[in-house]
Order: sequence, then C-alpha cells, then structure tokens
Amino acid sequence: MTELDRELPEGYKMTELGPLPEEWEVVKLGDVAEKMRAGGTPRRGIDQYWGGDIPFVLIEDMTSCDLYLSKTKETITEDGLNNSNAWLVPPNTILLSMYATIGETAINSIPVATNQAILAIIPKDNFNTVFGAYILKYNAQRLIMQNIQSTQKNVNKGIVENFKIPLPPLPEQRKIAAVLSTVQEAKEKTEAVISAARDLKKSMMSYLFTYGPVPLPEAERVPRKETELGMVPEEWEVVRLGEVADVNYGKANPKDNGNIPVVGSGGVYSGTKTPLVDYPTIVIGRKGTAGKAWLFLEPCYPSDTTFYLSWKQEVDIRFLFNYMVINPLSGEHAKTTLPSLQKPDLENYLIPLPPLPEQEKIASILSAIDEKIEAEENKKKALEDLFNTLLHNLMAAKIRVNNLDLDKVELAM
Repeated sequence: MTELDRELPEGYKMTELGPLPEEWEVVKLGDVAEKMRAGGTPRRGIDQYWGGDIPFVLIEDMTSCDLYLSKTKETITEDGLNNSNAWLVPPNTILLSMYATIGETAINSIPVATNQAILAIIPKDNFNTVFGAYILKYNAQRLIMQNIQSTQKNVNKGIVENFKIPLPPLPEQRKIAAVLSTVQEAKEKTEAVISAARDLKKSMMSYLFTYGPVPLPEAERVPRKETELGMVPEEWEVVRLGEVADVNYGKANPKDNGNIPVVGSGGVYSGTKTPLVDYPTIVIGRKGTAGKAWLFLEPCYPSDTTFYLSWKQEVDIRFLFNYMVINPLSGEHAKTTLPSLQKPDLENYLIPLPPLPEQEKIASILSAIDEKIEAEENKKKALEDLFNTLLHNLMAAKIRVNNLDLDKVELAM
C-alpha cells in the first residue's frame, strides 16, 4: 500500500479522475451510450425546409433553457429533415454542445432535430439521463480542455466517445439526480415568481399612470383629461422635467471612490474629479446607454457620460423614476454614431405630476413589488450557489447519497 492509498478515506480508491468510492467506475462516455449522433442544418435558402412542425435546436436554445428543453426558436419540415444530416432525436436524450460554447447540456422533453454543433446522446440502461446531463455539466471545463484548435474551439464525437466520467451504481446515480433536480426545480419556480412579479409591475405601472392609485372597480369613475401624454386623472398636471429639476452634467470618473458607486454609460461600477451627489437623485445615461435611468437614494458619483437631477420642488423621486423607466428617452434621434441625449432633451421631457400624496402612494405600490422581486432574486442566487456546491460535492463523491431514501428527497424553502 502506498502512502497515497493510506491517505484515502475508508471505502475510496485512487483513479485517473482522482479519489472515488470503491463501487464507482471510471468509464468512457461512449461505453454508456446507446447512440451518439450529431445533427445537421437544412439549406437556409430553401423555404420548404423551414417553418414546419419539427423543433430545430440551436445552442442558443440550450443556453436559454434550464435542464429540460421544450421549445425552440426555429422549426424545420419533413423535407428539411430528410434532405440534411438532421435526424429526429427522441425525447429524454442528452444534448451536448460541441462548438464554441462547449459543454452546455440539456434534455429534450419533446422530439427534436439539432444542428451539427449539438451531439445527441441516448443513454444505455445503466446510465441515468438526468445524472448524465449533470455529470457532463460538472465536467464541462475538462471537456473544453480537449478541444480541437481551429478557427473556433470545438470537440467532436470521437473526443466525446472517449471522454471519461465517474459512474456510480445506477441507484446512486438516480439519487444524485433527484437531489440536484430538487434544487433545480426550486430555482425554476423562483424564476417563474420573478417573471410574474415583473409582469405585474409592468401592468401596474400602466394602470397607475393612467388612473392613479385607485382600486380597479373605481377606475372608470376617475375623471380624466386628454393631455400631450394621453389620458391622465383630471387633477394631475403635465410639466416639463426642467420645471421640477435641474439637469446637471456628470464629471470624469473619480480616481478613488471608496465604496461609493460610480454610474456611467455602462451602468453602476466601482471607481476609476466627479461631484459627489449626496442627495437622492436620478442619473440618466447621456451617451451610449442614452436615456437609461438609475435611482440613487444614497450618495453616488455620476460620470461624464451621464446627467443627474437636483430638485427645484418636492417630488417623490421613486414615482418619477418609475415613469422614466416605462417611458424612456432613447437618444436615437441624435445625429451621431453613438446614441446621445442633449440637455434640452431632458429639460423638455414631459412628465405627469400628480399631487404629492398620490405620487407617494403610487411609488409605495411599485416599491412593494420591487421588494418582492429583490427577495426572489436573492432566493434564486442562494439556490444557484447551493446547486453549484452540491454539483461539485456530489459528483466528486465528497457527499454521498447512496443511503438516501428517495421518497424523502425534498428541499425546505
């Protein structure tokens, strides 16, 4: 027994992939696949090949889904399938990207065809499909290292067939897949809540800026008037932004900003002779991301690619910010190669101005939705971190689930 063997935990062995449980194997991917085949792309210039009933998978479809792929941006016809290297991939197949974005995985829940950059892997009975997708995800960086150096980084079917992976016994594969899927499903549910909350906010913004903060049954009884901005409640004013705020130019980025955020055309970032704005303000992109607005309730440094607002009268800036988000100035009219806003553009920007209590009420309603979105975003980040930690520890056998009761696999949220 070598010194290295004596250092292994009990029940583990040293393999070419590192320490693994004694009952785990190291196998070539080709040995646990019933079939491996890449796809092909029908000729783009032939209309009768495109727009049919067969979903056609591109790598961007895989990167925009979670584990399961159930829809694609493009479809092809039977003619397109039969006159190309594409083939009909059965459901519950592992899809692996081989070109450029190497190592992306998904499982198709519907029959699909794929392009030549995607390898379809139909597992044998001793290779769990979900485990297979996750083990390839975990080993994506190692697969990337085996790429063919060409005009872009690629791997091919031969490389994938000979790629070695750790293979637990099938019951343990299923348990690993179940644990990871539980976290994945919780993340997907959280994403659905975030999406619904964002849709709700859009609807509420449209409603509140049309009728004010009144219950839905009372909306049609709100007296309204026609203005340059369309119909608004009768007691609201429509004013130029320059009437309620001074529009100021930002300055060059500070050399040392401490912990105070700097905001520029690229967004909010850590620092690089800028006025410190120590009152709540709205910063608006002047170049590049012209018209994009950022709300700052704490001190900030607006850079030389932005404007910032100082106030001539009392307004609820959260109300004003939300209106500017849903009705942005784009700067696309500027006669420059880069979208750019001019100071008069902002000064003459028309805004609705309800009485201050109504501004505050509208802002509070929208802030409550924002708080819900932020809480769910934090939950999603925590679930992503948990998933990545579990993926590493389960696939490296640092955590074992071989004695886990599958019926009790659940995640307390």
